[in-house]
Amino acid sequence: MDARSMSKRTHVFISHHHADDDHVTRLTGMLQRNGYDIRNSSIRAKPANKERLKNGLIKDEVLKRLLRRKMSWASTVVVLVGANTHARPWVDWEIRKAKELGKIIVGIYTRGGTKADIPPALEDYQSAIVNWNSKSLMDAIAGKDNPFEDPSGGEREPVHGSSTSRC
Repeated sequence: MDARSMSKRTHVFISHHHADDDHVTRLTGMLQRNGYDIRNSSIRAKPANKERLKNGLIKDEVLKRLLRRKMSWASTVVVLVGANTHARPWVDWEIRKAKELGKIIVGIYTRGGTKADIPPALEDYQSAIVNWNSKSLMDAIAGKDNPFEDPSGGEREPVHGSSTSRC
């Protein structure tokens, strides 16, 4: 663990399919155990709100406003790439909004995640995509190394060049 990793707080928004809420907890726990100070502004719906969402009782504009606000203070949007991520319209919307807001966009494969699980917008706008490893993720967030890792090991070529700017 590097002394600098403990001294700098990193603000992220973790985009994920809500069935992967436990992966969000595991990811933030892994980063904290390895000395990284992470603030995550993503949304994890409480059971009552999950039911309201499922029944269409929360308007899309309300959700978009909340997501924009939560995402706006994060420097990076981390996208969990799991079994159903590629088919989630809200994950795709969050990635496109992150691009619009000029955020760094880093994908991370959950355990068992595959290239087939990558959302279309992540293929278009990712700064990096890494395996489930705290150092790889933090290096990608910091811009030290922008690997495009393959979930089976090794690296792959990016589909599109990244044009994300840093402030």
